[in-house]
Amino acid sequence: MMSPDLQRLTHIRDYCLAIAQTIERYGNSFETYISDPDYQRSISFSILQIGELSGSLSAEFRQETASRIQWGPMKAMRNLVAHNYGRMDQSIIWETATVDIPELLAFCQDQLVK
Repeated sequence: MMSPDLQRLTHIRDYCLAIAQTIERYGNSFETYISDPDYQRSISFSILQIGELSGSLSAEFRQETASRIQWGPMKAMRNLVAHNYGRMDQSIIWETATVDIPELLAFCQDQLVK
Protein backbone atom coordinates (compact mmCIF):
# COMPACT_ATOMS: atom_id res chain seq x y z
CA MET A 1 0.00 0.00 0.00
CA MET A 2 1.23 3.47 -0.91
CA SER A 3 2.01 5.87 1.94
CA PRO A 4 -0.30 8.89 2.36
CA ASP A 5 2.51 11.21 1.22
CA LEU A 6 3.04 9.22 -1.97
CA GLN A 7 -0.70 9.14 -2.57
CA ARG A 8 -0.78 12.94 -2.35
CA LEU A 9 2.27 13.20 -4.61
CA THR A 10 0.44 11.07 -7.15
CA HIS A 11 -2.43 13.56 -7.15
CA ILE A 12 -0.01 16.51 -7.31
CA ARG A 13 1.68 14.86 -10.28
CA ASP A 14 -1.69 14.41 -11.96
CA TYR A 15 -2.48 18.12 -11.59
CA CYS A 16 0.98 18.98 -12.95
CA LEU A 17 0.23 16.78 -15.95
CA ALA A 18 -3.17 18.46 -16.35
CA ILE A 19 -1.41 21.84 -16.50
CA ALA A 20 1.05 20.52 -19.10
CA GLN A 21 -1.82 19.10 -21.17
CA THR A 22 -3.77 22.35 -20.94
CA ILE A 23 -0.74 24.34 -22.12
CA GLU A 24 -0.27 21.86 -24.96
CA ARG A 25 -3.94 22.17 -25.95
CA TYR A 26 -4.18 25.97 -25.82
CA GLY A 27 -0.58 26.80 -26.73
CA ASN A 28 2.49 27.90 -24.83
CA SER A 29 1.81 31.60 -25.27
CA PHE A 30 1.18 34.13 -22.53
CA GLU A 31 -0.81 36.20 -25.01
CA THR A 32 -3.20 33.30 -25.60
CA TYR A 33 -3.37 32.55 -21.89
CA ILE A 34 -4.14 36.15 -20.91
CA SER A 35 -6.86 36.47 -23.57
CA ASP A 36 -8.75 33.27 -22.64
CA PRO A 37 -10.59 33.12 -19.29
CA ASP A 38 -11.17 29.37 -19.65
CA TYR A 39 -7.42 28.82 -20.05
CA GLN A 40 -6.78 30.96 -16.97
CA ARG A 41 -9.37 29.11 -14.87
CA SER A 42 -8.05 25.71 -15.87
CA ILE A 43 -4.48 26.55 -14.90
CA SER A 44 -5.52 28.37 -11.72
CA PHE A 45 -7.71 25.48 -10.53
CA SER A 46 -4.88 22.98 -10.91
CA ILE A 47 -2.46 25.28 -9.07
CA LEU A 48 -5.01 25.70 -6.30
CA GLN A 49 -5.40 21.93 -5.98
CA ILE A 50 -1.62 21.40 -5.92
CA GLY A 51 -1.31 23.92 -3.10
CA GLU A 52 -4.11 22.28 -1.18
CA LEU A 53 -2.55 18.83 -1.53
CA SER A 54 0.91 20.09 -0.61
CA GLY A 55 -0.44 21.37 2.69
CA SER A 56 -1.56 17.84 3.54
CA LEU A 57 1.89 16.29 3.12
CA SER A 58 3.45 15.23 6.40
CA ALA A 59 5.76 17.67 8.13
CA GLU A 60 8.48 15.02 7.99
CA PHE A 61 8.20 14.64 4.22
CA ARG A 62 8.19 18.40 3.65
CA GLN A 63 11.24 18.79 5.87
CA GLU A 64 13.12 15.91 4.19
CA THR A 65 12.49 17.37 0.72
CA ALA A 66 12.74 21.09 1.54
CA SER A 67 16.07 21.38 -0.28
CA ARG A 68 14.33 20.42 -3.55
CA ILE A 69 10.85 21.91 -3.22
CA GLN A 70 9.64 25.05 -1.48
CA TRP A 71 6.44 23.79 0.08
CA GLY A 72 5.56 27.01 1.93
CA PRO A 73 5.35 29.21 -1.17
CA MET A 74 3.30 26.50 -2.86
CA LYS A 75 0.65 26.69 -0.14
CA ALA A 76 0.85 30.50 -0.23
CA MET A 77 0.18 30.45 -3.99
CA ARG A 78 -2.90 28.33 -3.33
CA ASN A 79 -4.15 30.95 -0.89
CA LEU A 80 -3.52 33.77 -3.36
CA VAL A 81 -5.38 31.97 -6.13
CA ALA A 82 -8.26 31.01 -3.83
CA HIS A 83 -8.77 34.37 -2.19
CA ASN A 84 -7.59 36.93 -4.75
CA TYR A 85 -8.43 35.31 -8.08
CA GLY A 86 -9.98 38.33 -9.73
CA ARG A 87 -7.06 40.47 -8.64
CA MET A 88 -4.19 38.04 -9.26
CA ASP A 89 -1.36 39.11 -11.51
CA GLN A 90 -1.82 36.61 -14.32
CA SER A 91 1.88 36.77 -15.21
CA ILE A 92 2.65 35.19 -11.80
CA ILE A 93 0.24 32.33 -12.45
CA TRP A 94 1.68 31.88 -15.96
CA GLU A 95 5.24 31.81 -14.62
CA THR A 96 4.22 29.27 -12.00
CA ALA A 97 2.60 27.08 -14.66
CA THR A 98 5.48 27.25 -17.13
CA VAL A 99 8.52 27.35 -14.83
CA ASP A 100 7.66 25.92 -11.41
CA ILE A 101 5.15 23.23 -12.37
CA PRO A 102 7.54 21.36 -14.73
CA GLU A 103 10.10 21.26 -11.89
CA LEU A 104 7.45 20.00 -9.47
CA LEU A 105 6.37 17.37 -11.99
CA ALA A 106 9.95 16.10 -12.31
CA PHE A 107 10.26 15.96 -8.52
CA CYS A 108 7.01 14.00 -8.16
CA GLN A 109 7.96 11.53 -10.87
CA ASP A 110 11.36 11.02 -9.22
CA GLN A 111 9.77 10.40 -5.82
CA LEU A 112 7.14 8.04 -7.20
CA VAL A 113 9.63 5.69 -8.91
CA LYS A 114 11.70 5.15 -5.75
